[in-house]
Amino acid sequence: MEYFWRQLIVCAAAFAAGAVNSIAGGGTLISFPSLLGIGLTGQQANVTSTLALWPGSIGGFYGHRKDLKGTRRFAMRLWPPSLLGALLGAYLMLVTPSTMFDHLVPWLILTATILMAANDPISRFLGRAHPSERSRTWWVGAITFQFLVGIYGGFFGAGIGILMLAALSLLGLTDIHQMNGLKNFLALSINGVAIVTFLAAEAIYRPGNVVWSCVAVMAVASVLGGLFGSHMAHRVGRKTVRYIVIGVGFTLTAWYFYKMHGI
Repeated sequence: MEYFWRQLIVCAAAFAAGAVNSIAGGGTLISFPSLLGIGLTGQQANVTSTLALWPGSIGGFYGHRKDLKGTRRFAMRLWPPSLLGALLGAYLMLVTPSTMFDHLVPWLILTATILMAANDPISRFLGRAHPSERSRTWWVGAITFQFLVGIYGGFFGAGIGILMLAALSLLGLTDIHQMNGLKNFLALSINGVAIVTFLAAEAIYRPGNVVWSCVAVMAVASVLGGLFGSHMAHRVGRKTVRYIVIGVGFTLTAWYFYKMHGI
């Protein structure tokens, strides 16, 4: 009976995460804590959540595939640092001692929540900061920034969407549909590299981080949630969903700081 309730909890969380990702982003802030809540370690929750939500991101990429038109130059320059950064980030996550990662949990959730909260202010600021031309300095800065985004994405990943939108805005892109298409492509690549790294570690030298029973039900639920979110997007609105996720994120941050550090 306990197993049934555990599966029901993670299934519901994955459905909600898929819907939230489809509407506003930040679904990891729902799926990751739910896995912690049923007793998984931080690393198990991180790896399992990444695998489970990846199919939903494929749907997001497919839905924006036409918006990639005209972004080839950006994609080809930002794709390699994304892959390299993701590989390094995933490696760092795997070699981080489990107890240390558990103590990083509240900080990771706080970082992702702040990124969600800062979405609109950053977008407004960057909307006034477009370069008149993309100089070599702008490109070097954007590529370096994307490499750091890849590291963060491979290590944890929640909130990378706003980081990538910031990088694309700094390069002068103004079409939000193009930006979302390119963002989805890069996020799919970052998470894909992380997943390959995690699975290789699981098979070769670090088994136990993937909880397959959770991955199976969560993957299906996240895809269904993504479809539901796409249907509800215009009814609910991005801002409403974002505010709810931010509130959940700050509440969870406070709880895990209290749980882990007694403050």
